[in-house]
Amino acid sequence: MQELKTDILVIGAGSGGLSVAAGASQMGADVILLEGHKMGGDCLNFGCVPSKALIASGKAAYGQAHASALGVADVVPQVNYAAAKDHVHDVIAQIEPMDSQDRFEGFGVKVIREYGQFVSPTQVQAGDNLISARRVVIATGSSPLVPPIPGLDQMPYYTNETIFDLRDKPEHLLIIGGGPIGMEMAQAHIRLGCKVTVIEGMQALGKDDPEAAEIVLDSLRAEGIEIHEQAMVAQIRGADGKVEVVTETGQIYTGSHLLLAAGRKANTDRLNLEAAGIEPIRNGIKVDDALRTTNKKVYAIGDVAGGLQFTHVAGYHAGIIIRSALFGLPSKAKTAHIPWATYTDPELAQVGLTEAQARTQHGDKVEIARFDYHHNDRAISERKTKGFIKVMVVRGRPVGATIVGHQAGELINLWSLALANNLKMGQIAAMVSPYPTIGELNKRVAGAYFSPRLFENQTVKRVVGFVQRWLP
Repeated sequence: MQELKTDILVIGAGSGGLSVAAGASQMGADVILLEGHKMGGDCLNFGCVPSKALIASGKAAYGQAHASALGVADVVPQVNYAAAKDHVHDVIAQIEPMDSQDRFEGFGVKVIREYGQFVSPTQVQAGDNLISARRVVIATGSSPLVPPIPGLDQMPYYTNETIFDLRDKPEHLLIIGGGPIGMEMAQAHIRLGCKVTVIEGMQALGKDDPEAAEIVLDSLRAEGIEIHEQAMVAQIRGADGKVEVVTETGQIYTGSHLLLAAGRKANTDRLNLEAAGIEPIRNGIKVDDALRTTNKKVYAIGDVAGGLQFTHVAGYHAGIIIRSALFGLPSKAKTAHIPWATYTDPELAQVGLTEAQARTQHGDKVEIARFDYHHNDRAISERKTKGFIKVMVVRGRPVGATIVGHQAGELINLWSLALANNLKMGQIAAMVSPYPTIGELNKRVAGAYFSPRLFENQTVKRVVGFVQRWLP
């Protein structure tokens, strides 16, 4: 057994772990990084990167079949499903060097390709290495949740960790789960020529604003995706090539392939948390505002920290850790300014409070500013007029924003900036947007907030009238 000592031990080489390791090492700390699977974690290999690449393939096929509104003849796209997967893996390969072992060893990080488990509050074993660290950062991420559905263990199925290796196009893809992953994969596959049925036990896209989610769901249904809500799965049966999903009400859905997109679970099983005095919770590891676990020398970040499960949250957490563990400065993680997006077409994005949450929290003090895509000239020119932006405002400051429509994931950035810096709506209104852009929607919704105050206010009109009479 080789005994090693280090300043910072990072367990997990996903987005958050890599950010901590690179930052800490380049700032002078001695860093060891453990990874028992693939460098880059879920995002690079199974999540954000491959899913967006496959969505791009589907978007290209859809564009060929729906170009007539722009004066270009519609054609039936010739989809090569295996080639689309080649595109996915080529995208991964292009990004892979940024997350590679060689690159991080170039930063001075000692990379050990083993899983780690605690053997004491201050020691972690990884293969033949026993590591003592001044601070430990758990960044092990999450994995697809495989629910205990009777019959599932007898059937072949896919998750986001395996669907991107499938090279034979599914004739009819059944998807259990109507969250962002399920809906993104549903639209990508129907655009690539598959039949798709989504089976959701509760409400599809249920964590988002209902009005905005309905626009997305209506669009998906219009493309031919069957979406069944309030359909709790009771049993899986059938054989390879013919899968049957049976609901509690006795409804049977039959397809050729099955994709599980029913949520995610934190990767804590290998860690032996009890040996380190670290308290687990249902969805990960218990942490305080500074991301410390119940063992004050150990932090948990990203998906395993039990909060929002997004790559950008893990990156944000990494910055908190750098400030706290390296410099000993107080630093707390916040969530109010954390945005998220679902990359369907149209896209769906949110930051801060939804309308319902804002009304519950602030009552009559909340005002809703809204602007629809069909009033945006760039959206009209590109035939992308479906959707809206609405901003929840309290005492002149935004407390949340909901966007559904073209490039919603890009537009939401501004509102994350506004919430992070406690900006006022007046500061957003003062921005000048180039014309014509989709980004102009952000300025126009701020204008919609002020319009009643300016154009419907009798005092303003009296003041203007008075000034006009006395101006030379």
